[in-house]
This record gives sequence, C-alpha cells and structure tokens, in this order.
Amino acid sequence: MHEAGITRTIIDTAVEAVEEEGGTRINQIDVTVGELTDFVDDALQFAFEAMKADTIASDAVLVISRLPARSRCVMPECTTEFEHGRFDIECPKCGNPFNELVQGRELRIDRIDFD
Repeated sequence: MHEAGITRTIIDTAVEAVEEEGGTRINQIDVTVGELTDFVDDALQFAFEAMKADTIASDAVLVISRLPARSRCVMPECTTEFEHGRFDIECPKCGNPFNELVQGRELRIDRIDFD
C-alpha cells in the first residue's frame, strides 16, 4: 500500500474512532512508522494534508515518529538483540547474517487528540 492509501486508512480509522467517542474535531494524530517500511514521511504528510479536508480532521496535525529496526540473532549460542539499517542485518556479535526481525515494520496509530 502506498502513502496515499495508508494515509486514507489513518484518517478513516481516526475519524471513525473519534466519532464513536462522540468527538467532533480531531486536533492531532500521532503515528509510529518502522524504519523498514517503504513509507516516506514527507509523502505521508503531503497525502495527509490533501486528504483531511472535508473531514473532522481538517485542522489536524499528523505527528510521525520513527521506530528503528531491531533484530535478534537466531544462533542459540548468541541471541544478541541489535539495531540495524535496511541492509546491515548481520549480528554484530557473531556475524550471523540470518536474524529474526523484532521491530521495524510497524505502522500504528498511537494517539488521537480530539474535542
């Protein structure tokens, strides 16, 4: 799913949740995006600005936090947990290139501030 599609999902989910709670205006939506997703912050912001019009989120701000990638070494004698980039997933302790991703592909709504 590209930025426009995921942004539409974020807005729709937030609007539905706020309306269920009796809210009438969304002020801010806080989301966490894992570093290993293909989502670009500027593209998410651009899509958010374009899509929030004519909703109760029309004046809302989208706050994006990035979550670093973390993996755990699958070698039974090691099991080191470590942060890494997209392509440097080798265990820093034992050199094993095959590891289990612990975090880094998330996309979640953490908080919705509304009236």
